[in-house]
Amino acid sequence: MAQADLNVLRLKLTDCTRCALHKHRTNIVFGEGNPDADLMFVGEGPGANEDMTGRPFVGNAGKLLTDWIEKLGMKREQVYIANVVKCRPLDNRDPYPLEIETCIPFLHVQIARIKPKILVALGRHAANHLAGLRLPMKELRTRDLKYENEKSGMSIPIEAVYHPSYVLRKGRGETEKETLMDLRKALAVVGLSDTVG
Repeated sequence: MAQADLNVLRLKLTDCTRCALHKHRTNIVFGEGNPDADLMFVGEGPGANEDMTGRPFVGNAGKLLTDWIEKLGMKREQVYIANVVKCRPLDNRDPYPLEIETCIPFLHVQIARIKPKILVALGRHAANHLAGLRLPMKELRTRDLKYENEKSGMSIPIEAVYHPSYVLRKGRGETEKETLMDLRKALAVVGLSDTVG
């Protein structure tokens, strides 16, 4: 049922011109993965590789994310991956508030259909948009965050982790260790630690 609902939602985005991001896109990057996933990853927006393929997290950051998922003892096909905005902001800039406001309702519907046990926010922008906050990453990583949606009645824990592209820029090392530790902690909180290898 969730997959059918997601397919309907995807169709609603076909040829979307709701905000200015459509002017420079090649493909809408809707999201992909298991429609019944317990674990859902959310980034801020697609990059150049994602815009070309129409798939989320397929460039170098995507390869690192897939590596993290596998280190957790899971496969990419077991999780769901989406973004706050579905079209690439030109030159990988941050999406403007109006672009987020226009597009984020589609993410809310994705979350409502998938019903994950936990949301993993990749980077501070995604974490702040999901939690309704405006905090630096340092604070987000130490807080118990929740995704609250009055319309769907959902309350889902959020784990804020470093974005894979940030970890790549930092040279992996300690930042990646911290991220994997945060991911393992998140899985344990919602009782998914038995899948972790």
